[in-house]
This record gives sequence, C-alpha cells and structure tokens, in this order.
Amino acid sequence: MTTQQTLNKYQQYVIGNYTRFPVVLVRGEGSRIWDADGKCYIDFFPGWGCGLLGHCPPPIVKAVQKQMETLIHVPNSWHTEQQAEWAQMLSERSFGKAFFCNSGTEANEAAIKLVRLATPKERYKIITFHGSFHGRTMGSISATAQPKYHDGLQPLLPGFTYVPHGDINAVKDAIDHETAAIMIEPIQGEGGVRMPPSGFLKELRNLCDTNDLILIFDEVQTGCGRTGEWFAYQTFGVLPDVITVAKAVSGSLPGAAMLVKENLAPALRPGMHAATYGGNPISAAAGIATIKMIEEQGLLENVRKLETLFLNEFNKLHGELEIIQDVRGKGVMIGVELSVEGERVVNGCRERGLLINCTHGNVIRLLPAMNLTVAEAQEGIDIIADVLRNL
Repeated sequence: MTTQQTLNKYQQYVIGNYTRFPVVLVRGEGSRIWDADGKCYIDFFPGWGCGLLGHCPPPIVKAVQKQMETLIHVPNSWHTEQQAEWAQMLSERSFGKAFFCNSGTEANEAAIKLVRLATPKERYKIITFHGSFHGRTMGSISATAQPKYHDGLQPLLPGFTYVPHGDINAVKDAIDHETAAIMIEPIQGEGGVRMPPSGFLKELRNLCDTNDLILIFDEVQTGCGRTGEWFAYQTFGVLPDVITVAKAVSGSLPGAAMLVKENLAPALRPGMHAATYGGNPISAAAGIATIKMIEEQGLLENVRKLETLFLNEFNKLHGELEIIQDVRGKGVMIGVELSVEGERVVNGCRERGLLINCTHGNVIRLLPAMNLTVAEAQEGIDIIADVLRNL
C-alpha cells in the first residue's frame, strides 16, 4: 500500500484518539527506521521508550521465534520455566519477588492494590507529585498529578494526595493517619525529564521509614538500564519497597512487572489481582534475552558513554543558543528545555531524518537505544543543533 492508502484506512477504520504524524513506518533495524516511501530516519525515541535495544534486536527476535515453536501462551494457573527464570533474573539485578503484567499502567495498578492490601484498612492514601505520569487506567491516571490528563474523566479514584515535586516539607505536611505510601518516578519522564533535587529521594526513604509508609518507584521509563544502572534507584542509592517496570523490560514486546520486597509480597494473595497475559512465555523469553543482550554486549557502559556525549554536546549548544533554557538527564534519558514550543523542532528534525519527542510543551525528550553508536548519536545531535539554530 502507498502511504496515502494506509492513511485513508486509518481514517475510515481506526479511532482517532492519537495525534499521529502522516508517516507510515514499515521496517526498523537498530536505531534506523524506514517509512513506506523509503525514507530512512535515525530514531532517538524508539517505541516511546520501549525500544531501549533499538528496532528488531537480533537476540530478541531469535528468542521469540524459538519460543513460538513450543509455547505461545498458557494461563497463570500453570507454571512455566520461562516465567520462573525471568523472575529470577530480574530479582538478582534488583530485589524481591515479581508480579508480571503487560504494561506500565498495569504494573502501577498492581502497586496501588498492593498498598491497600498490605496496610491497615484506614490507611489507603498515596502521595504523588506534580508533573508525574503513572498511566492511563483509572487508578494510574488518578495517581498522575497533571490536571490535563484528568479532563473529562472525573470523578477520579479517591486516595491520592498531590504535592510539589522536590518539596520535602510539602511531603511531610501531607502525611496523616490515613497515608499508606509515597509513589514517585526517580526521574520524571512525561513531566519533562525532571531530575529530583539532591538528596530528595533519600529524604523520602527516611520519611517512609519513620512513618511506616511504603515507598514505590515508578521505573517504567527509567528501568532496565536506561540510566546506566539496571534501575534508577541504584543510580541514586535509594532502595524502595516496590518498583514498577515496563516498556523496555521485554525487548519492546508487551511486558511489565512489579518487583516487591519479600515482606510485602504475601499481601498480593491469590484471587486479589491477576493479568491474563502477564509473564506469558513469549514476553518472558524476550525479557530473558533482553537481560542477556545488555550484559553480553556491555550496554550499561555504553549508556554512560552516550550520557557524557549528549550532555557535553547539548551543554555546549546551551552556551551558544539563548533558546535553550536547560539541559538535564541521566544515561539515555535526555531533556532539553526550550524557551519556545518544541513542536517546530520535532517537525524540523523529522523532515531532516531524525525522530524525537517533545513533552510538557517545550522540553525536547530523547530516549534513544542504549546500543546507539557514537556516530549515530553525533549525527542526530547535529541535526537537532541545525534545527535549533534555524529557529
């Protein structure tokens, strides 16, 4: 089909709840992707953060093909070797026990349920932070402290208290006899690649210990090596009680997990929560292959090298261009805050063969693959620089 034929089918048969670019993507390899007209792009935002290993990474493709020949899906009333091994590999690189599901919002829904099951009945409130994003289902959207995502969906699920990001005194003031947990992204993604103030996460840990609260880190975007460590909590040296992971955890396939300290795990007892496809053999095989690929190819170290390159280059550009207000990030999670709307930058980069994202209206967000080469990184940086200079 031509590009226009595909666009026509979308208009006729697909609900228009997404703002889509007028481009039809047909093939991807590593950090390159091609459209139906044969144009090649460097992808600095593969899979909306899911493509941490790029497009069609060979070890993941091979693992999935092999698994498809034996078991595609079995319900969680049975055991599989793949799910057991995946849980072990994740636990050994983090902590605790795993509950498997299919997406980040499902993992966060599981964490919300766990809080209510693991604490006394009168304690149910969860403190979350302005600028956060935890998912699109009703529990997760209620936890998300951004009013624009609430429009038309009220009344939301009760039990969430929103406080300013980075304000430890506001957190202290929000804690009362009904508070059960604090939930935070170690680095806010949708909120603009916003870093926590120095020591803030450790102060949250201390508050939770003092007040017997559960500390949840939403690592849907930061997990699986994006920050240069397996998980962002390791980057900041703060151990939470629960982490939620998705996006990259199963090599771009649908897959997610909630990892819980062993003392809390029994609260999620049989019959209280489930995910039909959670931990299925295909996603588990992909998840196992993802961990092996990252370690065998030394990709955590590559992330640290890429971080240095991105931050150095964009900080130099910051000194040159007044349009850049701030540069921030960790690993291959980079934000460039502008003094103007970022849509023109996104469109200008796409025209020049680079795919990027803008969040929060004026923050250029880059979530490139951790196996991006230095040459590809520099090529993309040069395109962004050229577009910014032309503004």
